[in-house]
Amino acid sequence: MARPDNEARANHLSREHPPLTSILSPRGRGGQRKKHVLMSTRHTRLSGLEPLVLTPDLLFINVGERTNVTGSAKFKKLIKEDRYEEAVEVARQQVENGAQIIDVNMDEGLIDSEAAMVRFLNLIAAEPDIARVPVMVDSSKWTVIEAGLRCLQGKGIVNSISMKEGEAEFLDHARKVQQYGAAAVVMASTNKARPIPASARYPSARAPTNCSPASWTSCPKTSSSTPTSSPSPPASRSTTTTRWISSRPPAS
Repeated sequence: MARPDNEARANHLSREHPPLTSILSPRGRGGQRKKHVLMSTRHTRLSGLEPLVLTPDLLFINVGERTNVTGSAKFKKLIKEDRYEEAVEVARQQVENGAQIIDVNMDEGLIDSEAAMVRFLNLIAAEPDIARVPVMVDSSKWTVIEAGLRCLQGKGIVNSISMKEGEAEFLDHARKVQQYGAAAVVMASTNKARPIPASARYPSARAPTNCSPASWTSCPKTSSSTPTSSPSPPASRSTTTTRWISSRPPAS
């Protein structure tokens, strides 16, 4: 049993390095067996009432955006007119049409975003055919995100957290996301006036995972880093940056 003063380090190492699985090969000459160590793969795991494991075999994840007031005029009208029963049907249609995750956003000036988020998530949680898929809680306001996280069953996604307000607030939000058992989209933004090459975006894209490693307690594969700049670069450049991030572990 690990000593108390070593427990923190043991936990840290288990997060930084995927678990090892040891197997023994069949006996060879002289009855000796070779020990092989395999690196097990850790995939992002989400869930509603049913699990969703994001593996390389899934080339495309269908996220339903019709329950987003900024992306659907119909859904925004239903929420503003307090027609929540019809709004729930929009979510049901999304799942029936193949959505593997549903994105819920209530950021609109004439809507009480926090109250609307809580009410809508509680309504769809009572519908098993909708609640079986994970929910993406989408908002630019942390209070709305946290209110939504309290309503989730299973493991959802926060969209999103970033370092725009500083490292301390970013880490505080990251810890809370972990406490609620959710995954997170991490926005790595630049404020350049024009698109910049991928190589110039790497430092800002890597910054969230490099900040205060001793304080960063999220387990691997619970966050996705999304590089952005203003104006937005072509999709191919963002993909290049994301792959660069994924191929490099956080700095120690």
